[in-house]
Amino acid sequence: MSRTLVQPVGQKRLTNVAVVRLRKIGQRFEIACFPNKVLSWRTLVEKDLDEVLQSHTVYSNVSKGVLAKSKDLTKAFGTDDLTKICVEILEKGELQVSGKEREAQLSSQFRDIATIVMEKTINPETRRPYTMTMIERLMHEIHFAVDPNLTSKEQALKVIKKLIEHFPIKRAPLTVRFTAPKSNLAGLMEKLDEWNAIVISKDESGNQSSLVCEIEPSILHSCEERLKDVQGRVEVLSVSAHAEGGSSTDQYDNVEDNVEKAHSVPATKEAVAQLSETMQKQSLSSEVESQVQVLGKNQKRCKECDIVMEDKSYRDHCKSAWHKHNYTRNKNGLPPLSQEECLIEMEMAESNRGMKDYDY
Repeated sequence: MSRTLVQPVGQKRLTNVAVVRLRKIGQRFEIACFPNKVLSWRTLVEKDLDEVLQSHTVYSNVSKGVLAKSKDLTKAFGTDDLTKICVEILEKGELQVSGKEREAQLSSQFRDIATIVMEKTINPETRRPYTMTMIERLMHEIHFAVDPNLTSKEQALKVIKKLIEHFPIKRAPLTVRFTAPKSNLAGLMEKLDEWNAIVISKDESGNQSSLVCEIEPSILHSCEERLKDVQGRVEVLSVSAHAEGGSSTDQYDNVEDNVEKAHSVPATKEAVAQLSETMQKQSLSSEVESQVQVLGKNQKRCKECDIVMEDKSYRDHCKSAWHKHNYTRNKNGLPPLSQEECLIEMEMAESNRGMKDYDY
């Protein structure tokens, strides 16, 4: 009786590997690589082939361990050198990844695209950039899907064009410096008027006159060609010009939400009344805060009860039923009550509770 161990046909031999697949002449050729090394090889971070390949072997099916026939390799690649064939598959083949890895790659690229869009766009009203969360929300609204075969910058430029069609957003202007001889300054100014350039500063010291302007990014290349007539040149100072104080932080999310609602919902009397109410509340709160600052360090203000008291009695006040009742009202969006009004309301609540408990 033979003692040889018979391996099952359906056994998956190489599982914890990254598979790169290439189809040629109707045949499938695969190589087994170490995880997370294929992208390093393609971006020229990893240059040692032995650190990328599990083995210098070409398979027709890596998971089942089926080797490719040498006859098919010679016909498809024109050589039987396995190292050269592995390099060609590694460069031209398609990386087979799991669902979670693909999802992680797409989400990472989606965030890269959103970052580029945020850096290259501004709100035309405020001249400040939108936040990252706002850009991602707008990208979801236009049903943008990441294409792994295109670079993040190419996709970001396409996203910007779609966003301009649907939302109040535009490309951030370039800040450039135009330099030309003083004799050709008039011709340069005419060209700036044609390009609708915004002149920020002007310097006519020396033989050369220079103008710092903001222009649309799409006309930069045409500027370089047309400045030859006036013997001028252009120098890019800033890729995206934002207003001072404009930053991509989350503190503007609420403001952007309000702007978005204002564009989508028509203004009504109720909305105007609510807006004026909130503005009055903000002004009242600022007045009260200023009063507290004037009163001094030994006094504290209870926001729930809207009173000012000494620091010593503040802790006892927080334990009182009056403060607890106003705290509950504040959570429900109701205005505070005075101590007498609070006692009356609490007595009425107790009497109503007793009437409910009584069974007729």
